[in-house]
Amino acid sequence: MGKKVKKEVEPPPKDAFDPLPIESKKAATVVLMLDSPEEDVLAKACEAIHRFAEKGDENRSSLLGLGAMEPLTRLISHEDKTVRRNAFMAVGAMASNHDVRRLMKKLNIIPSIISKLSPEEDVVVHEFATLCLASLSVDFTCKVQIFDHNGLEPLLRLLSSPDPDVKKNSVECILNLVQDLPSRVAVRELNGLPPLLELLHSDFPIIQQLALQTLESITKDAETRTAFRVEQGFNRLLELLTTKEFSDLHVDALRVISNCLEDTESTKLIQGTGGLEKLLQFIITPTSHEVQTNAVKAISRVAQNSENRKILHEQDVEKALIDLLAVENEGVRTAVCQAVAVMSNNLSSKDTFRHLDGIRPIVQLLNSEGDEVKEAAAQALSSLTNGNQLNAYAVSEAKGEQLLVRLLQDSCSGAVVHAASVLTNMASQEALRCNIITHCAMKALLEPLQSTDNHTLISATQALAALACDADGRAELRNAGGLLPLVKLLKSNNTEIRRNACWAVSVCANDEPTATEMCKLGALEILQEINCSLNRKNKFSETALQRLLDNNLSVKYSLTGRLSHTDIIADGFYDPGQARMGDRVPALEDIAKQVINQHRAVIAVNGKPQDQVTAESVEDRQQDSPTETRTSSVLSSKGSSRTPSKMKGKGRQEDEKQRDEDEYKPLQDAGVVELWTLPYDAAFHCLITQAAKIVLPQNKDAEIYTALATLVCDAMGGPVDIEKQHDFPWQLHLSELKFELRSNIIPIGKIKKGTYYHRALLFKALADRIGVSCSLVRGEYCWAWNEVLLSSSPKNGFYIQPQRYIIDLMHQPGNLMKCGTPAAIQYQTI
Repeated sequence: MGKKVKKEVEPPPKDAFDPLPIESKKAATVVLMLDSPEEDVLAKACEAIHRFAEKGDENRSSLLGLGAMEPLTRLISHEDKTVRRNAFMAVGAMASNHDVRRLMKKLNIIPSIISKLSPEEDVVVHEFATLCLASLSVDFTCKVQIFDHNGLEPLLRLLSSPDPDVKKNSVECILNLVQDLPSRVAVRELNGLPPLLELLHSDFPIIQQLALQTLESITKDAETRTAFRVEQGFNRLLELLTTKEFSDLHVDALRVISNCLEDTESTKLIQGTGGLEKLLQFIITPTSHEVQTNAVKAISRVAQNSENRKILHEQDVEKALIDLLAVENEGVRTAVCQAVAVMSNNLSSKDTFRHLDGIRPIVQLLNSEGDEVKEAAAQALSSLTNGNQLNAYAVSEAKGEQLLVRLLQDSCSGAVVHAASVLTNMASQEALRCNIITHCAMKALLEPLQSTDNHTLISATQALAALACDADGRAELRNAGGLLPLVKLLKSNNTEIRRNACWAVSVCANDEPTATEMCKLGALEILQEINCSLNRKNKFSETALQRLLDNNLSVKYSLTGRLSHTDIIADGFYDPGQARMGDRVPALEDIAKQVINQHRAVIAVNGKPQDQVTAESVEDRQQDSPTETRTSSVLSSKGSSRTPSKMKGKGRQEDEKQRDEDEYKPLQDAGVVELWTLPYDAAFHCLITQAAKIVLPQNKDAEIYTALATLVCDAMGGPVDIEKQHDFPWQLHLSELKFELRSNIIPIGKIKKGTYYHRALLFKALADRIGVSCSLVRGEYCWAWNEVLLSSSPKNGFYIQPQRYIIDLMHQPGNLMKCGTPAAIQYQTI
């Protein structure tokens, strides 16, 4: 055996680099290593960055500043599995930083991440890839990109992964995605419900909670709710609700049920399985306030459907809700009031709440400090009193008017809206309406009427219209200064606000003082403008304009040129001449302040003695309500419109003594300024007395009209020959009167030489005072005439429709000319 010879070790090739172990203590050095071509170096560098990034957000920001993200983005697609895995771990740790996510979005990293969700990839890659997507999916544009690159399908598949971290990250990303409708629909189409329901059996509460929150979002879709029923999702949820160990999941489970129970089919299904009783049990069983709140919210969702409300009513849900009002928690009480509001859409439930004395505790909640509770309580009362008089009285018995009026000035707009709605409902009853007004409701409405919130304005105008039905309400509105903001709302660009404002104006215009005040504020011009617009015009604006004119006959006659037989001229009427639609008709007080001019004289009517005017003015100021006796009618009230034949011989008054005092008295004494009043017209008062004596004893209608025409003609200078009417000096006479009175206003009784329009106005004024029916029509220039209705004797037992006639007051006093005949046309156009 030969001697062993030691084998010599071959030296390494001359071009080989000896291994160099490096221990780096600087992150910058490791970041530089990410560009190494050696896989082992890359893997160790990625691992080191992962450990460093997990220590805190400052480290992640530091790595970002060192430029670590660009190479890491490339390495997640590296061929080597170890490098790829470690790179994903580093990127996943970095993704929780906001600035990192923003850079990742710019680097378009999402397609690369989604491509690594395939089944053949490592579980660790799945874990950190889904972690990246969960972080990125918070951003809307990233959600869209994930959806567009079909990222939802692999995420749903990974819900069945054996790794709990992969499940958690995947369901969290899906939860973010399904906040948008397309993703919710895609989850259903990709059959994502089964794996989501399976997660409810997870051993990890966070996974269960995320799954429930995802189910809550996707069950907002009707078709998904149908699929949920098919997959027996209710059974899974009821298992959670009946397990005390899962009490922390009850709130989220109830929210899912709340969505699903919007469908009647779901309600019937859960009722058949006893689920509805369990749901009601959550309400009445003392549990956490949050669970009770969400159980009540589920009831509210169920009650959105009329069929469901019937089912709940049969289950005595009203009693359960009323009992919950005793719970000292604002969240629970708010939810209960909202549920009461929804359930009150069922007529039987409205009565049940009243029978259970549930209205009183809801009224008391109007005193709560929390805005949400007050708003919900007002909402419940609004629904309870809508169309239910007994509930409205129940609110009043609970002293609700004062609280509701006070709520009108609350800072919460929702509470104001519902409080105004309740008051509107209650105001349909006269007794309640009067009670509301005594609590200064009109003054409280001032602030809502000036709100910038459209819903507040809509409710406030509705409440105002409901409360202004009575004279007391309108008087309070005037005194509170509420007419100005109401008139301003006529200019609103919101159709509903403008329509409600028009309706409120039409209600307020039911008495003369309010109508006059609104005209002064420009309501008439605004309404005329609205009615000239095809887009803004509506039935309410037409009604409002007509009522304003009906209660301001001077303006009506000036604008329209016509007063019908139902328009009764009262003291204070004046004729300022014809005005065009849209023009502002000056008030009599303003005309009185003008210097005497050469314009057409303004003819005024006032047969009421000055002492009566003074007494009534004092009474008006004391009572602050419009009086009903504004006229000095000899035989009838202002509103009388009886025909001559019915008025004959009725209501005669004794002759009044002729007054000797001066007819015209200046309004200003030396050093004393008084409010201007229209001078008393004693001559006109005498004509009223003469008309009652001479006209009414006549037997036939034609004789009545003829007698009155003769009286008017004689008072205005007698008959005038057609050929010589140009010689009739009526213009000179009026000029002399203006100079004598030192005013542009001339009392009609002072005119002794009047032409067509003077005589026609006097005829109408006298006829209205003695209850004779006639109309007044203005023609061109200085023309005007009166139209009367005359009936012929019945022929063959049939009554003939009354015919319209024009009565001659100028040339042949009392001559009746049938409208449309040559004689009538000649009289109208001479």
